[in-house]
Amino acid sequence: MSPQPQAAVGAPLSRVDGRLKVTGRAKYAADHVPGGVVHAVVVDSSVARGRITAIDTRAAHAQPGILGVLSHLDKPELAYRDNPGAWLDPAVGERLHVFQDDKVRFFGQPVAVVVARTLEAAQHAADLVKVSYDAERPSTDMTAPGVRENEPQRQQNYVRGNPEEALASADVRLEGTYRLTRNHHNAMEPHATVARWDGEKLTVWDKTQWTLGARDELAAVFGVPAENVRVISPFVGGAFGNALRTWPHTTLAALAARQFRRPVKLVLTREQLYYGVGYRPAYEYRLQLGSTRSGRVTATDHRIRGETSTYENYGEGVMNPGQVLYATPHVRQAYRTVPLDVNTPTFMRGPGWSSAAFAVESAMDELAHETGIDPIELRLRNEPQEDPAGGLPWSTRRLTECLRTGAREFGWHRRNPKPRSRRDGDWLIGMGMASGIYDTLRMRSEARVRLDADGTALVQASTSDMGPGTYTSMTQLAADALGLTMRTVRFELGDSTFPASPPHGGSQTMAGVGSAVQDGCDKLRQEAIELAVEDERSPLHGVDADDIVVRGGRLHAKGNPARGETYRQLLARNGRTHLETRGTFTPSGDDRYAMNAYSAVFAEVAVDRRLGLVRMRRMLGVYDVGRIISPKLADSQALGAMVGGIGQALLEHTVTDHRDGRIVNANLADYLVPVNADVPDLRAIYLDGEDLHADPIGVKGLGEVVKVGVAPAIANAVFNATGRRVRDLPITAEALL
Repeated sequence: MSPQPQAAVGAPLSRVDGRLKVTGRAKYAADHVPGGVVHAVVVDSSVARGRITAIDTRAAHAQPGILGVLSHLDKPELAYRDNPGAWLDPAVGERLHVFQDDKVRFFGQPVAVVVARTLEAAQHAADLVKVSYDAERPSTDMTAPGVRENEPQRQQNYVRGNPEEALASADVRLEGTYRLTRNHHNAMEPHATVARWDGEKLTVWDKTQWTLGARDELAAVFGVPAENVRVISPFVGGAFGNALRTWPHTTLAALAARQFRRPVKLVLTREQLYYGVGYRPAYEYRLQLGSTRSGRVTATDHRIRGETSTYENYGEGVMNPGQVLYATPHVRQAYRTVPLDVNTPTFMRGPGWSSAAFAVESAMDELAHETGIDPIELRLRNEPQEDPAGGLPWSTRRLTECLRTGAREFGWHRRNPKPRSRRDGDWLIGMGMASGIYDTLRMRSEARVRLDADGTALVQASTSDMGPGTYTSMTQLAADALGLTMRTVRFELGDSTFPASPPHGGSQTMAGVGSAVQDGCDKLRQEAIELAVEDERSPLHGVDADDIVVRGGRLHAKGNPARGETYRQLLARNGRTHLETRGTFTPSGDDRYAMNAYSAVFAEVAVDRRLGLVRMRRMLGVYDVGRIISPKLADSQALGAMVGGIGQALLEHTVTDHRDGRIVNANLADYLVPVNADVPDLRAIYLDGEDLHADPIGVKGLGEVVKVGVAPAIANAVFNATGRRVRDLPITAEALL
């Protein structure tokens, strides 16, 4: 098959759906208004642990426009069959089955839902529902004395070499405990569901990153075949991971729609987003490190504790960076989850990896300071030649190139290794850096490709677009593979009836769905070429199929561009209304290579010497992420992750009142996120290359690794500026005074 000219891939094109979004014509979950829709509002528990003793709905029912109130007292019929596609296993044999009993497991748990003809009526009636409890004192503080850890079967351990002996004999030994607070996603779009039943068939418009996962979960909950459930989600207004699973409000909307035989819309408030969906869990990460005086890390011991709920056990890849980032021969890790009376955590950008990187990369900076070795040189001395955990060669690993490129472009040579040595008036100036790593995930994907007689193409997959630009990047791939212009290709997504796609998370969408799109478009182009060369009436009759390319919707011989015809001419002459095929991608199962994406992040900060205020001055990220399909979209991902990392390092902190489990800053006035004034000069560089071991289009995933390493780079810059090593995130002014 002759390679196609690349006109769209690699070009910094604007989003194909951008105009829809800026003009308000992009329809998000809550924008869908099926005929006869009514509104539901959730009543949340006001205690974090205990039992419901009574629910008084008389005042609510007396309000005009109220259709009813549902709770566990109604004993709703829900099947809750096992869902083999669920990402989370129950910790102790139970999951949060809404309205199935009187038990309260966390503050903000849904205990009732009010349904009314208008949103205002539902909101007012929800305020009138009176719930009585037999409350118990909750356990919500992971650091409190006596807090139990999860059962041994829910703990993870890893050992290689003899870390105890290696630490004891190390020339240099360091030890520190790093703490990361809980973070919430705070995407612009709140979680929302619109549900409608037509007999035994359910249609749901939902904010989700996985239409098939939502479909299967709803089918399991309501005991209906998966083909009876359709989930539609064409636009997602940010998610960062917390729309990867189906939360209780989605079940409640569908339950209310079934009960009242009307389409039901349920939208969580901003405050409810702190209880009704997940978050990045808090961590306590104790790290011991041993090295030679020349900076060779010989041993590490990682003792990790992370919060989870009592009814589910959430774990993530927090152990991975400590195993594979550096060539450490002796490693011990123990990862314990701590069950608390809180709702279940979930994936948040760079889940696990970015939390671990704060500890690992801060410790490396401490070692650099202790040994007097430049932080970049220290990392180069500990660069592994193969995967230290599995002994496999890397598919590609260009972290050293990221480090050297970043040092050159950032002006690292101007950094003074002596802390508190550079000033700008009352501001102390510091520079820091950190490495980053993330897994290269790949899952089976499918795509449907159709070429119509008018020369336009339609490509479909059930994937999502929460912001990275899936619509645009897939259109770029398809346009080049089919030899069409961008405006003659339409990509559709966000519908569970479309060909199967994996979860839209873990930086795997481009690798999986993109490869399926490429495969389908290549097949269809080849089908058109074969139709032409076998057609005696075609000017391409008899030409070797490998000598034909398509450009601008026109097939022509490579050596003779004048000899050819358009798709439209070819299909019209053959009486074809369209050509259609299905593309697939199945990971090769190639276990001969270790596959990861890499980053080197550089930060410069200014710290007010009198007030302890930290201000970002500039940041640079250099990435080894394989082939870049869309540079403009890549920048959106990288720069956005830097902004998120600034928030994680300096601002974001979910505060819980441990007396009752209430989150006291469950709003955007008190939960601080970066604004324009906090965002300095940000820049991203992508190493030119591809990883064809990972997938046919050579990508490695970008959206997660760009978050890993940002927070420790900032923390290390703060140390260089002030001489104060802060091991707790976020870094506050109080910690620097």
